[in-house]
Amino acid sequence: MKDKNKNKNEKNRISNISSDKRKNESKAKVNNGCFVYSQIPTIAELAKSLNIETSQIIKYLFLNKRKMVTINQTLDEETLGEVCLEFGYDFRREEIVAEEDFENLNVIDDPKDLVERPPVVTIMGHVDHGKTTLIDAIRNSHLVESEVGGISQAIGAYQKEYHGKKITFIDTPGHEAFAEMRSRGAKVTDIIILVVAADDGVMPQTKEAIDHARAANVPILVAINKIDKPGANVDKVKNELMALNVVPEEYGGDTIFLNIAAKKGQGIDELLENILVMAEMQELKANPHRYAMGTVLEAKLDKGEGPKATLLVQNGTLNASDYVVVGACYGKVRRMTNEFKKILKVATPSTPVSIIGLSEVPKAGDLFMAFPNEKQARDIAYKRHLKMNEEKQVSKAISLDDLYERIHEGEMKEVNVIIKADTNGSAEAIKSSLEKLSNDEVKVKIIRATAGAITESDVLLASASNAIIYGFNVRPDNLVKSKANEEKVDIRLHNIIYALIEEMEAALKGMKKAKLEEVVIGRAEIRHLFRASKVGTIAGAYVTDGSIRRDASVRLIRDGIVIYDGKFGSLKRFKDDAKEVKSGFECGFTIENYNDLKEGDEVEAYIIKEMKED
Repeated sequence: MKDKNKNKNEKNRISNISSDKRKNESKAKVNNGCFVYSQIPTIAELAKSLNIETSQIIKYLFLNKRKMVTINQTLDEETLGEVCLEFGYDFRREEIVAEEDFENLNVIDDPKDLVERPPVVTIMGHVDHGKTTLIDAIRNSHLVESEVGGISQAIGAYQKEYHGKKITFIDTPGHEAFAEMRSRGAKVTDIIILVVAADDGVMPQTKEAIDHARAANVPILVAINKIDKPGANVDKVKNELMALNVVPEEYGGDTIFLNIAAKKGQGIDELLENILVMAEMQELKANPHRYAMGTVLEAKLDKGEGPKATLLVQNGTLNASDYVVVGACYGKVRRMTNEFKKILKVATPSTPVSIIGLSEVPKAGDLFMAFPNEKQARDIAYKRHLKMNEEKQVSKAISLDDLYERIHEGEMKEVNVIIKADTNGSAEAIKSSLEKLSNDEVKVKIIRATAGAITESDVLLASASNAIIYGFNVRPDNLVKSKANEEKVDIRLHNIIYALIEEMEAALKGMKKAKLEEVVIGRAEIRHLFRASKVGTIAGAYVTDGSIRRDASVRLIRDGIVIYDGKFGSLKRFKDDAKEVKSGFECGFTIENYNDLKEGDEVEAYIIKEMKED
């Protein structure tokens, strides 16, 4: 009986993968009154698909469009649509996806094959607010006796059973890992638990977690932890979160707030019950009768076992001995284990597993898919490897320069923006002004608007969300700039609000005009200060990058915030006046009408150029 079921499941899995392939390779056809095509058909092919005579189409085009066509000609998409509508059909273009691009497959499962799957939950929050303690409390509270004391957490994810239903928890190392996975196209989380300490309140990483949850469009459940500690103030936490537009249900919002004391196990049952309620509302389903698809949670090279990866099965069933393509590598699943190192034969949807048998170590966030045989897996992995090498230098991020084209071509309905400013007031003013630029065609969505310097965290969030970063009176340091270049994130810097707004407005409208471009020519670090009654404060500095020129403008930066913008008063090399001092040399300078310099401040020398656009 088991063999019959096994054979039946295998037939179902092969049938599903063949069905996906057929959908992908299908030519023009009519489906429920809609003409679906991947390439523009000839007049003859279109007539055959619509079940009409070619002469009817030729006649229509001649009488209504004054076009003379032959049966072997193709039409532009607009005319094709008009012809379809004239003869009573809707129309839709369907993109062909190569089998090596399996992450782009639009998997449509038969509703009768879908079954309920466990929710995938990620716990996030500020450091020391109790994330690890909560994970331990959840893990230990509901273990059967045989497992007590025998926990051997081999992978960064685990499952708990509560009231007969499973919940999958991902132990995310941090927001950067979460952002990195999202930037690679992986959506692994159904619910985010935001842990906030009742005695500490909202902190920087709390705000980051909220930004990431919103950018990923994942619902939040707030767990106010440490309610048993002296100084705990639940109302203060609620007020601080409401100021960030995270509103409790009791005040008319849509976010569940729970009070817990993770160390004592208080409130854990209520937390698990609410996770199941949220999961039920989302109607999470998957098809276990197909080859597995999912995401790499983490991977490493084990000295004894070779490449080892933790996978989250998101759809389908992964069997021990399946052939898998993971990122650009492949292999046969030689062994599959859970968090207790227990060997598994099958892993159904929402199950995290550790596998060995891959040809190399993949990256966290890589997507995987299982295939029927080694040859197919090897060939697909090879094609993916070649494609990834070709695409390494190609940016998938959005830049202001190509914004209009992407909106006009229908690629974008939302423009994500991160705002970093010198003050909260400036950040809010810019946010309000940019949001007003939204129109029927595209919405400007602000996913973060805060005071402070531009950080690597901002760049990672921008990369994951395809966002543009706007800096107002702030500057990124060299590490942040390097990360932005690596992630192909567009950072736009301004010191006049209306110029920033005008730039975005022009980009949304596709306006081409002459523009002024700032070019930073050098940077220096102030290491000594000298006071002179006649000339004011003299800075002794070391040029760290480029060159400092006497005729350039100068910007004084302290902790990433622009303190002053003006002109050099003087520039000297030792006691002699200098026109320019290059990288690696020391210099002395003054800034016109400004004396509040401090050791450790940085200066940027810059010039303004007019750039003519075609």
